[in-house]
Amino acid sequence: MVVNALVIGHEPPRGTASGGAGMDGNLRDRLVVVVGGSGFLGRYLVQELAHTGARIRVVVRSVERAYFLKPLGALGQIEIVAGDVTRPATIAAAFVHADAAVNLVGILDERGGQRFDAVQANGAAAVAGAAAAAGVRAFVQVSAIGADAGSAAGYARTKAAGEVAVTSALPHATILRPSVVFGPEDQFLNRFAALAKQLPVVPVVAGGTRFQPVYVVDVARAIVAALNDPATFGGKTFELGGPRVYAFRDIIAWILGEIRSTKRMTEVPDGAARLMGRAGDLLPFVPMTSGQFTMLQSDNVAQPPGLAAFGIDPTPLEAVAPAYLERYRTAGRFHRDGATG
Repeated sequence: MVVNALVIGHEPPRGTASGGAGMDGNLRDRLVVVVGGSGFLGRYLVQELAHTGARIRVVVRSVERAYFLKPLGALGQIEIVAGDVTRPATIAAAFVHADAAVNLVGILDERGGQRFDAVQANGAAAVAGAAAAAGVRAFVQVSAIGADAGSAAGYARTKAAGEVAVTSALPHATILRPSVVFGPEDQFLNRFAALAKQLPVVPVVAGGTRFQPVYVVDVARAIVAALNDPATFGGKTFELGGPRVYAFRDIIAWILGEIRSTKRMTEVPDGAARLMGRAGDLLPFVPMTSGQFTMLQSDNVAQPPGLAAFGIDPTPLEAVAPAYLERYRTAGRFHRDGATG
């Protein structure tokens, strides 16, 4: 999910996220630690925090890969430090003098050698422990809709375990559970657009499962609002979704329309999809793991109040995604509908 490229533009007007100028007053000159800040959501969060005047310390495993964040703030405003949630001592050192913190660290699968338990459960516990020891006044744990201690999917179980670890150490923490997050570097719309370019037929697994895609900038602004006002948002859990709920097959059909593809969709039977997931546990080029197949059996829809609690009007998928999906068209941004020769 990490793409080291800043995409500027196509950003909707700022909403009314919890306080406007007052937010700047509360976080200005405060030290906010962002653990896992070089990923997809992290780059947008760092930019939103920089607007508030906060001092930002970004904790990442690879400092060199996070240098692209530096220009998002004023000179000296953003500090990049090394830390690994699977090595608690490195995290504790990053929290010296911290006022507030966010944990963004998570993995989609275990094919890269990292384990769900180590990163999303024990890792979250390490971050929360360091934050508690530092006495942070506000903390946000970014989890996911579907976090469930009883789930058959390791991803969902460890997301739930991470929530428990955080709230045990920091009862005033805010838990945010986004639905699938979209934006220029996402691994949702981009993944299926790329598959549509590569495959002769576009497979659809669990086509009736419902999603409520949420814009990455809206999620970042919700995090900032929660940090800005822990008295209102602390100790609570919020699920975040966009303005519209879609069946999975309808999202795929929409993507095909945006990239001007005439390829046919085909629904994959559950038995074949289950076998595909098992193959994906072993082979990195298979686009789905068994855990992801399990997660696809449940809707991914946010419960209210969602973004409205933070004073944010959710951004429609259709307002943002076409601008970054056009590169999948045959002639990219130079594609012209109905052009002849």
